[in-house]
Amino acid sequence: MTREKLLILAEARAWIDGDPDPETRAELDALVETEALAALDERLRPLSFGTAGLRGAVGAGPGRMNLAVVIRTACGIASYVASQPGAASLPIVIGFDARPTSRVFAEASAGVLLAAGLRVVAFSRAVATPLCAFLGRELGASITIVVTASHNPRADNGYKVYGANAVQIVSPVDTEIARHIAQAPPARQVAHSAVDFSGPPVAGLALQDPTQLNGYFEAISTAIPAATAQRDLPIVHSALHGVGSAPMLRTLADAGFAHVDVVAAQAEPDGTFPTTPFPNPEEPGTLDLALAEGERRSAALLLVNDPDADRLAAAARLDGALRVLDGNQVGALLADHLLSLRSAGSPTPLVLSSVVSSPLVHIMAQARGAHSERTHTGFKWLWSAALELERRGTGQFCFAYEEALGYSVFPAVRDKDGIAAGRALAELAAQLAARGATLFERLHELYVAHGLWASAAHNLALAADAPVKGRLDALAATQSDLRLGARRVVGVNDYRAGEATREAWLAAAPLLELVLDDESRLFVRPSGTEPKLKLYAHVRRDITPKSDLSASLVDARRAAAELLQELATLLRR
Repeated sequence: MTREKLLILAEARAWIDGDPDPETRAELDALVETEALAALDERLRPLSFGTAGLRGAVGAGPGRMNLAVVIRTACGIASYVASQPGAASLPIVIGFDARPTSRVFAEASAGVLLAAGLRVVAFSRAVATPLCAFLGRELGASITIVVTASHNPRADNGYKVYGANAVQIVSPVDTEIARHIAQAPPARQVAHSAVDFSGPPVAGLALQDPTQLNGYFEAISTAIPAATAQRDLPIVHSALHGVGSAPMLRTLADAGFAHVDVVAAQAEPDGTFPTTPFPNPEEPGTLDLALAEGERRSAALLLVNDPDADRLAAAARLDGALRVLDGNQVGALLADHLLSLRSAGSPTPLVLSSVVSSPLVHIMAQARGAHSERTHTGFKWLWSAALELERRGTGQFCFAYEEALGYSVFPAVRDKDGIAAGRALAELAAQLAARGATLFERLHELYVAHGLWASAAHNLALAADAPVKGRLDALAATQSDLRLGARRVVGVNDYRAGEATREAWLAAAPLLELVLDDESRLFVRPSGTEPKLKLYAHVRRDITPKSDLSASLVDARRAAAELLQELATLLRR
């Protein structure tokens, strides 16, 4: 038996000995018995704690989401909190989504934290992620934990973590927590209290019913005031088997919307996702059932949340049919609406967007006198930037978004919020309907004023041994004479370098931005998990009030896709 084989088997047996869950112990033990070294090696590579927490497939071993991993993670968080002056006196908030393992993981986390002498406020049942983020900020929690895999496939689960500022953790907090987790003992040795959120009271544990978190809904109503017109706007909502139905229906009812229907087959929380194995609203086919229901109900607006309700997809009428609005279009509409709510004499509004999102919101915000800032992808960066800009006196938060259906529309939740965003979009749709217009017609007006921006994305698969860094190096080096069809590259922003001259929210990252002579933008970044490059394009077209919007959108999107094909051909060389 080779030394490598001995080490793998020994490490697997040590993990089994420390695993308190008989099911995952048996799962890993079966792999040991058959000496399935490749499978063991993959499962023994620990999940990386970063990007606001953990996420992975549910299963046995440190490379999967399971009870042992969650217990050690909670132990590391307890140790981190104890190391921070004054943090141990603050509560820790815990929430969880409707996936089959989420409640168990949340209860185990609470048990570890309570045994460490910390106070815990936990939601008593599955809850939308934005409500957790809200409660963490309201209570001044040292840490907020949400057990969720968001829109990942049904086999996954995750562990999302917010810091003391109620924003998803960034460096150095994430690396410091990861260090404490690495020092945690085997899970079976971690002290913990028995916790059942439906059971008898436990000292140090307070339970919060999601339906009774009235402050969240009141904060939405304050930030997005309801009009009186068009309260009969026909709206259809889908929760994609997640936790979005109850909060979305409540906030729409609070605004007086009286004609709201649901996609019944997807309305109740069900972590097995029976109608959509990949519950990501951006995936082709995921919205088909909701669109069909919207047409059957003659809806003017379709709102769809992902399973933990922090994202929002939407569709509205164009040429008589429900058409899906992409993330950049919803971002432009929400930015326009929220900027319109600012009163004269109020502080300069802050509008933030990710660098790979459409330039349209940035252009609109500047034209409206707002301070517009771009950050890396992720609301941990968008809200870190917002808080720092507010601290400097630059302005006051107004709106933040990223093209992957994430929107932050009010400051009470320092993260993307598909519930509040749905309320804001419904309010805008109603106000437009009162004057006989639609969301797409308002988009047309914005395009006439600022240019029609259309986007496309493409994944370029590479050979397993392809030198990804070399491809980026070569692309950056050719900027002086690079042409893509009839367009010339006039600038390259290489985010791998120059970190010292940029803000913290634009730290060094493997990302290239190409600026073309017709104002188009191209982005190239490697995948974090696969041998491929992810490509994005944004192209601009001038249109007039008489332009056919459908045809103009088709033409611009085709141009964006063709531009990406030209870039992909260049990168394959």
